[in-house]
Amino acid sequence: MPIKTQAELEELLTNPKKFQDYLEAFAVERIGPVIKTEMAAALKTAPPRLPMSGGPEPLEGNFKKFGEYLRAIHPIINRGQVDARLKVSSEAEGGAGGFLVPTEFVANLLMLSLEQAVVRPRAFVMPMPSSAVKIPAVRDTTHATNVFGGVAAYWTAESGSVTESNPIFRQIGLTAKKLTGYTTVSNELLADAAISLEALLIRMFGEALAYFEDDAFIAGTGAGQPLGILNCPALISVAKESGQAATTIVSENLDKMFSRMLPTSLNRAVWLAHPDTFPQLAALSRTVGTGGSAVWMTNIANGPPSIIHGRPLILTEKCQTLGTVGDIYFVDFGYYIIGDRQAMTMAASPHVRFTNDETVYRFVERLDGQPWLDSALTPRHGSNTISPFVALATRS
Repeated sequence: MPIKTQAELEELLTNPKKFQDYLEAFAVERIGPVIKTEMAAALKTAPPRLPMSGGPEPLEGNFKKFGEYLRAIHPIINRGQVDARLKVSSEAEGGAGGFLVPTEFVANLLMLSLEQAVVRPRAFVMPMPSSAVKIPAVRDTTHATNVFGGVAAYWTAESGSVTESNPIFRQIGLTAKKLTGYTTVSNELLADAAISLEALLIRMFGEALAYFEDDAFIAGTGAGQPLGILNCPALISVAKESGQAATTIVSENLDKMFSRMLPTSLNRAVWLAHPDTFPQLAALSRTVGTGGSAVWMTNIANGPPSIIHGRPLILTEKCQTLGTVGDIYFVDFGYYIIGDRQAMTMAASPHVRFTNDETVYRFVERLDGQPWLDSALTPRHGSNTISPFVALATRS
């Protein structure tokens, strides 16, 4: 709509409303088609953009692939914008680049973690509503005269007086400890192979979770980490046999460990042993009169047995090396409690390994764990204590 005469130009200049209408119409007619063409070309060549914050509703949990989630938390790829599907654990967390892993991917990671883990699948696991929780428990240290720390029953004559008895309670304190880790990924892999990246990181994070949780649940000191069975006061260490050589295991060791297990735990307990113990287990023998025979393996044509005294044997490097206390355990992890406080969060940084053209991914979770019992039990009869946590003492 070009201006053809001087009169038309003067009319537009003296009438602001007509001048504004003219400019709008000119923009629609001349500029509109150009904008549409450029936008169509850009959409064909640009990678698909994820919905950003500010939309009508958050879409947390709608990522199709774990690799897509990892790209979404990358600050460079998303130019500092926050994907609306991401969920932060606190108001400050998202600004620092940390986001909760969506539920469906946490399930995948935990599933792989459980497949690799020793303790978590067998322990009592509970959510922690706050960073520190107190759980009531019975202080049960002896069954010589009572149970549950003080409860006793008495045979009473007709019309006789009833004797009062009461349990003794204590509190188990769980305080969330932070478990962290990170891995690096090349930016080429991130940009070109989301599927390969997904398989790689799911495997790495799942196995890392299982590994370091197990390590703490088994041997943790309780200082800034869970208290492991190796350092708990309820652990029984069975002494070596008289004259037993250093760094050896004999069948009598296993017999006595089995006898010290809490009787109610015998149908749940498992053996944990370091791989270094296998040669000793394979060579176990039993003396009978003037002769003897192998008690665990009779030949090596088939695979070795995976049970001792009817209970499963698990070989794991998280046990201590041969000859030291903790190289072999007999334990019921049903008496171990794990408190989960914070689901896993992940953050990405392209700056830490900038000169290597790599992106660092960091994961953080918070949890705690410790045994239910704070001491071994004295049985009704006999002087040898019993416990759901039994180990073989050092042989040196």
